[in-house]
Amino acid sequence: MKNTFGSSVAVTLFGESHGEAIGAVLDGLAPGIPVDEGFIAAQLDLRRPFGKISTPRQESDPFRIVSGCFNGKTTGTPLTILIPNGDTKSKDYSKTKDLARPGHADLSAQLKYHGYQDFRGGGHFSGRITAALVAAGAIALSALEKKGIAIRSHIRACAGVEDRAFAPDEKGLRADIAALRGSRFPVLEQAAAEAMQKRILEAAEEHDSVGGILETAVCGLPAGVGEPWFDTLESVLSHMLFAVPAVKGVEFGDGFALAGMRGSQANDPFRVENGRYITTTNRNGGINGGISNGMPVLFRCAFKPTPSIFREQETVDFAKEENATLALEGRHDPVIVHRAAVVVDSVTALVLCDMLALRFGTDWLAE
Repeated sequence: MKNTFGSSVAVTLFGESHGEAIGAVLDGLAPGIPVDEGFIAAQLDLRRPFGKISTPRQESDPFRIVSGCFNGKTTGTPLTILIPNGDTKSKDYSKTKDLARPGHADLSAQLKYHGYQDFRGGGHFSGRITAALVAAGAIALSALEKKGIAIRSHIRACAGVEDRAFAPDEKGLRADIAALRGSRFPVLEQAAAEAMQKRILEAAEEHDSVGGILETAVCGLPAGVGEPWFDTLESVLSHMLFAVPAVKGVEFGDGFALAGMRGSQANDPFRVENGRYITTTNRNGGINGGISNGMPVLFRCAFKPTPSIFREQETVDFAKEENATLALEGRHDPVIVHRAAVVVDSVTALVLCDMLALRFGTDWLAE
């Protein structure tokens, strides 16, 4: 199993959804980076279930930093974060342990690990593991913010309802990013939030679920980040983003819409403004040739509907090797895109810390 990501700054994940604990190890961080445990707790709160649009499972996430931090600063040695699991109801999964839940990793995990995997709550494949990514990502986000790099995601679309796009100018974009800080249902227009939540609850009442699209902005990233051919900024970000459960698509800038344009529309004209190179449009999402060009990096992630739904579904019993039907019990989210926003912010920060360390050296983040 490959549970480590990164070259200069690497993150390793461990644990299972219903095991004793989950956690992350951050290796390669420069010494002297501030570790704000209050900010880590606030970020974990953004990922936590809340209200009728989330699972009733209570995740208090009382994390502990057990290595790599002393007197509130990183030491430069591996930083380990432990998050105990709580409010687990493993018996909910015992009845159906041999029935593959459609849309989940149950069958593929069975075929790969021959029945030795922890099936409770999805085990190591559960979205629960993203709490460890959020805790580790909070440290990365803090370090980047001190360098003037801001990252934030909002729900661009959910259940057929669209939020407005990020502001096209950098001043407006920074204002949008600031407005989203601390939001548990991150949208730019309140009317969109209300309409989305109404549709989510309607799906839940029909024992179904919905997906959504997150739009992410990175403001202040220096030009020159990215390594062609195979470690371009887009490819490394995509690699990490596709590790987030339920992500089924990633596009940068105008993405797939660029395929329907002419070159005269798709190209971003260059100008010099106050001694800085800029583009007058940003259809390519701040990246040319796989390298950041100094403009805001913009991308979107498509999240599929939550696969755990309270409807009878066709499946297989892999113990009996026969067809079967499945009627789920337990506690499940009718949507996860709002909880995933902080996860996307976190993994983006971890990728950028790694790529900036490759570009400028590992001590750059602590200067």
